[in-house]
Amino acid sequence: MNPKRKALAVAVAGTALGAAGLGLLAVPAGAGEAPELPPVGAQALVQSVLEADPPALAGTVAFDNQLGLPSMPGVPMLDMDSARVYYDGEGDSRIAVQDGNSEQTIVRDGNTVWMYDSATDTATKTDARSHHPREENPQGRMSDPAAAAADLVSDLRASSTVSVDGTARVAGRPAYELVLTPKPEERTLLREVRVAVDSESRLPLRLSVLTNGTTEPALQLGFTDIDFGAQPAELFEFTPPRGATVTEAEPDVEGARDAARAGEPRLVGEGWDAVLVGRVPADVLSGGEEDGNVRGMLDRLSTRVSGDWGSGQLVSTSIGTAILTDDGRFALGAVPQQVLTKALATR
Repeated sequence: MNPKRKALAVAVAGTALGAAGLGLLAVPAGAGEAPELPPVGAQALVQSVLEADPPALAGTVAFDNQLGLPSMPGVPMLDMDSARVYYDGEGDSRIAVQDGNSEQTIVRDGNTVWMYDSATDTATKTDARSHHPREENPQGRMSDPAAAAADLVSDLRASSTVSVDGTARVAGRPAYELVLTPKPEERTLLREVRVAVDSESRLPLRLSVLTNGTTEPALQLGFTDIDFGAQPAELFEFTPPRGATVTEAEPDVEGARDAARAGEPRLVGEGWDAVLVGRVPADVLSGGEEDGNVRGMLDRLSTRVSGDWGSGQLVSTSIGTAILTDDGRFALGAVPQQVLTKALATR
């Protein structure tokens, strides 16, 4: 999909993924008796999660989407079947995301990051030093429970009440259940975030988000199996398949500044009630053959809303809301509609 057209799908479905990682969510507790582990303080556990370096490992990740949303163009996380995650323990990694008959592969080898999509047979090479860690491969971080959980804990720590709620066994590993609950002043639809933390490595194994009025996670992301130990070096090397379309992304500092001034997404607020706001390119909103499915999806999922901020279409799920205005602005977050409209009014 054309990157600009993908932006429209992301604006519509972004509420399912959340702002600043709020939608990167989790897996149900593993079966079996809870393991006995030494007591640990909540703040000490949080700090150990933030300081932990992933050891060498290989694991399978499962994702469960209970939002009731259909598959959405440009948002593979809503329809991901599974993923394989590999670390070498020294900073290199490989993530292979399976979606039906296609696969997206993200490989980091030193300062080089390769992203390959088998559905389009395209490969992109980037310099990891030109990006913030969260920006160099967002799809990869959303597919990795350890990275997703660390990002989320870092973002929500200051605005949460943090506790340890017993233990669990995840992917055969004993783990502590770290719970982050929004403080009373936070305006969010979420009830709590639960992170299952490996008792030995302090690596997050599972990330769960629950909404008000429900007992099951709205989304689920977690390891179903994991093996610690050295991995073959060739896993962290990548050569594009013969015939693939290859592009090399060059750092463009001036272009990035221009894009920011033109309406690149930014956060309004912080913590649980942070809202991501931005603008969809005008040529995407003008329509075209490639937009047919996206616009049809928007019509099926949204309702018309209006206010002092303007008018547009509202998409609501159990974990958040998103508004796409008629003039191309969008706002999304794990918050009620009123928080979105206030954020739109500040632009």
